[in-house]
Amino acid sequence: MPPKKKAVAAAAAVPAPAPIEEDVPMDDAPAPTATENEVEANEENGDEADAEKDDDVVSVFDEEQRIRILPGSSDTAASFEFMKEDHTLGNSLRYIIMKNPDVEFCGYSIPHPSEALMNIRIQTYEGTTAVEALEKGLTDLMDLCDVVADKFCKAREEYTASPMA
Repeated sequence: MPPKKKAVAAAAAVPAPAPIEEDVPMDDAPAPTATENEVEANEENGDEADAEKDDDVVSVFDEEQRIRILPGSSDTAASFEFMKEDHTLGNSLRYIIMKNPDVEFCGYSIPHPSEALMNIRIQTYEGTTAVEALEKGLTDLMDLCDVVADKFCKAREEYTASPMA
């Protein structure tokens, strides 16, 4: 029976939880301010920036570079690092690239789950380069996605046009 006394004494030694503070309204919070760079960019672009936002135009040149060739690559064998990508693109791209008869090997890996990086390794036969195989794989994957999107839209239209039973 003595162990029970020790357990009761240990439970009594635990401090009581701190009282929970009530939520406060955010009306008094300061409004976010633009940085100097954002202000300068808006002043330089003027109305053009507003027109682009309205049209939802995204320029490829506005984004950071998200693909780089890793060191130790040759013409027919190269490793590429994709930033802000995961298994969704990695496995899809690997599958499409392996369909290319000029590709000897293609594999991808995620170096660590907490990092938003995806590496893909491509080895090709003589006559084509790893960069060409990657470009063809990306183009073929985009074409495949377009076909899937078109079929989905047609099926959705047929479903919504059909009378409900």
